[in-house]
Amino acid sequence: MNGDHQQLKVVPARYPARTLGALVALFILAGVTESVALNPRWEWGVFARWFFDPVILHGLGQTLLLTLLGTLFSLIFGGVLALARLSSSWLLSGLAWGYIWLFRSLPLIVVLIILYNFSYLYDTLSFGIPFTALAWGHFQTINVLGQFPAAVIGLTLVQAAYSAEIIRGGFLGVDHGQTEAASALGLSATRRTFRIILPQALRAIIPTAFNEIISLAKGTAMVYVLAMPELFYTIQMIYNRNQEVIPLLMVGAAWYLIITTVLSVIQHGVERWLARSVTRDAQPSRWRQWRSRLNPVAVNEEISHVRSH
Repeated sequence: MNGDHQQLKVVPARYPARTLGALVALFILAGVTESVALNPRWEWGVFARWFFDPVILHGLGQTLLLTLLGTLFSLIFGGVLALARLSSSWLLSGLAWGYIWLFRSLPLIVVLIILYNFSYLYDTLSFGIPFTALAWGHFQTINVLGQFPAAVIGLTLVQAAYSAEIIRGGFLGVDHGQTEAASALGLSATRRTFRIILPQALRAIIPTAFNEIISLAKGTAMVYVLAMPELFYTIQMIYNRNQEVIPLLMVGAAWYLIITTVLSVIQHGVERWLARSVTRDAQPSRWRQWRSRLNPVAVNEEISHVRSH
């Protein structure tokens, strides 16, 4: 019986359809690469000349700054809206729902244009008590809402509506028993939210939140309607002068690709860091997964060696 077992031969599973699909994909990729790399009409020399141009880099800096501020303010404001939506107060919940409904319905470009022309609707902005003459300050609208403030406020107002629903969904994904247990221990509502619920909700919030951040980074191109010199508007002004449209658009596409790639790498790192609280063994990195496919024996020996120590 032992001899029969020794003669058994393990045959690896074969997937001919998967192999065929991979070959077709590689063939298409090779054709696209050849057509793009060897076609002189793409004007890669013009692309290289403008890629690190100071004007382009200045526009890139404006885009990164808009992304950073829009993300920061929208997450803060969206968190407040999410807590209001989850509040037992019908007034707070209703107001938050109305805000989210309104700004998820309006296109970003419409919000930006209205904000930029706000001085036409209101000459001054004042802080005081409504329907009374009491006011603590007056400001000229045209001095407050310039190009950059209007862009940041517009991006924040729209993005906060989406962030609020993402955060609310993450909170609702946490088992209600966690809240009940924290209440039984006598924890305050603030400590329950930030010490018990939020850490568990982050694992559900992070992937969708980063997806919205990436969309925001690309959505900053919409502020071209304000004639603000961010990346896309800068490129548009350059190719309107020299008519080198395609290579300059490729410059913008390359920089947006770099931005989204960096954000995706950060997202992957944050997700792996948060996964430590769920599994004792850290999730393998992309490099280790690739190595395990090529040489599974060596990787398994490496893992066993680490565990033994």
